[in-house]
Amino acid sequence: MIIGEFSESYPPHIDGVGMVVRSYCEELSKAGHTCYYIAPRNAGKEYPNAEPETFPVIKYASIPIPNEAYSVGLSAFDLSFQLDLNHIPFDIVHAHTPFVSALEATRISRERHIPLVATLHSKYYDDILVKTHSEVIARAVVQRVVQFFNKCDEVWTVNDATADVLKGYGYDKEIIVMPNGTDLWYPTYEDAKKAELRFDLGTGPVFLFVGQQNFKKNTDTILKATSIYKKNRGSGFRTVFVGQGPDAERMRQMSEELGISDVTVFTGHVADREILKGLYARADLFVFPSLYDNAPMVVREAAAAGTPSILIRGSCAADGVTDGENGFLCSNTPEDIAACMERALLNAKEVGANARQTIPIPWHGIAKQVADRYALLIDRKKHEKR
Repeated sequence: MIIGEFSESYPPHIDGVGMVVRSYCEELSKAGHTCYYIAPRNAGKEYPNAEPETFPVIKYASIPIPNEAYSVGLSAFDLSFQLDLNHIPFDIVHAHTPFVSALEATRISRERHIPLVATLHSKYYDDILVKTHSEVIARAVVQRVVQFFNKCDEVWTVNDATADVLKGYGYDKEIIVMPNGTDLWYPTYEDAKKAELRFDLGTGPVFLFVGQQNFKKNTDTILKATSIYKKNRGSGFRTVFVGQGPDAERMRQMSEELGISDVTVFTGHVADREILKGLYARADLFVFPSLYDNAPMVVREAAAAGTPSILIRGSCAADGVTDGENGFLCSNTPEDIAACMERALLNAKEVGANARQTIPIPWHGIAKQVADRYALLIDRKKHEKR
């Protein structure tokens, strides 16, 4: 098959959706398919030492958004991009966004009468409400999102909780649940020790967060919980934040204001996967209280390292996690997160071992399910033509 995976972001910029699309392209290419990663060119935001991809990538012109990690795509005005896209004999296209890239995927699907798949990865109502502070605008955007999904041949979500979010937006057609994957690996003592020395983590407990430094991820609540934990247990621990984002500087300021700068480590963006794996391995607990994320890959990556997560009870991120068995659940308050940090340390290793057994799904297995579903849709579309 010749497949087009359309996204609104492109690694090495840290973005969960981009990493999912990247994994799709890698694994489908390994299986013998030709899989294109299609996304905007993140001008000025890519890392010069990034390793070359093992699959074809097509980028279109874009304009950076001030104070944001993303950019606005200008695909319709990029003639070179349009020519490249028009010469690729796609069998199927998959939109991982309902915005600019989705317009291109829709155009290709209509012109060539090939299947269009779309996946809901993000809570768009929440995104727009935070940016505009207008429920009217947020509802209008969500209505447009649902209109796009209604045009697709098939719609996927990453778990049942995210399917409920989409139904809440007003989408009433069939939804296919296609989970995200991650690959199991077995960290060594040396992996953990390298991270410990590199970031001066000491030998005490380490609480880790990986993702955008953005308050929509509840990162301010982690800082407040760290302050409470320090008052209760002293300073013989570290809370580590990996990533970058619009609130990175404000988070540093908060750590100073809360009196926790001595126990808080901000690593910035970590492009080297081996270093990131070492951090997962060294961490005792992965603290991820986000109410925004649907099926975060970082929770699966932590589980693959045998590191259990602290998640908010009832959140989409907590789907598939049972408190005290393969993770830890708490309420969305700094006090309860801090208390959970204390109690979770008592049996973190045992729960982490269960998390490794129950949470990660190898990407090659997911890619097989994806490819089978694509083939089914392609055959169905051919019958419709006849």
